[in-house]
Amino acid sequence: MQTDTITSLQNPKIKNVTLLREKSGERNRQKLFPVEGIREIKMAVSGGYEIDTLFVCHELKKTVPDFYTKNICNVNRKVFEKMACREDSDGFIAVFKMKTNTLSDIKLSAAPFVIALEAIEKPGNLGAILRTADAANVDAVIVCDPKSDILNPNVIRSSLGCVFVVNTVVCSSEEAFKWMKNNNITAYAAELEASRQYCDENYTCGSAIVMGAESTGLSDFWLKNADKRIKIPMKGKVDSLNVSVSTAILTFEVMRQRKFM
Repeated sequence: MQTDTITSLQNPKIKNVTLLREKSGERNRQKLFPVEGIREIKMAVSGGYEIDTLFVCHELKKTVPDFYTKNICNVNRKVFEKMACREDSDGFIAVFKMKTNTLSDIKLSAAPFVIALEAIEKPGNLGAILRTADAANVDAVIVCDPKSDILNPNVIRSSLGCVFVVNTVVCSSEEAFKWMKNNNITAYAAELEASRQYCDENYTCGSAIVMGAESTGLSDFWLKNADKRIKIPMKGKVDSLNVSVSTAILTFEVMRQRKFM
């Protein structure tokens, strides 16, 4: 365990944390990613992720978490603020080793329910959907052809760490659809021009709701291949909802029909 306090902003470890925070390509190259905040760090540990290094600022926090005692780096407040994203940080940043989840790793329940997301752009939306997925205890969230890195610090923060405990898999739309077919999961594509309202369908068997980006909606691939197309009825002047809100509406209709089991 390291006890000396790092005080230089030019320290290679500090510069690397900043690089990992800002560059998804660097995260993928090094197979490392940073997590800020003790709540999110604990979620990552509970999700089976391994800590590479834990940075602690004792000016902000006095107690090191008891679940980790190995490679700890103490830093002063100036150095910590260089690494941190948040203004109200609690004094902990951990660099974790990356692990890859695949479709074959998903353990399905008797009547699976998954959320599939295509080309979601905003980290905040992805994080909010992951919180919904955790609340509903879905079998998995499948992120198809992503435009936002699932280990982006803003995804981690907005999901409150749920990205680590919800089965989250990144793959292509084609791979996701084939996997659904192989597992007898009905794909429900959410789109504005669908003829059937979401509440008119039966989701008690294996089901996947498929959501597209707010700016473009679902691609032709999903509109042509999904088993059914559904819509959320709207009476206002705006013709669409935030994708995280839409996902929550559909998710809890599925759970309502399943009596929240």
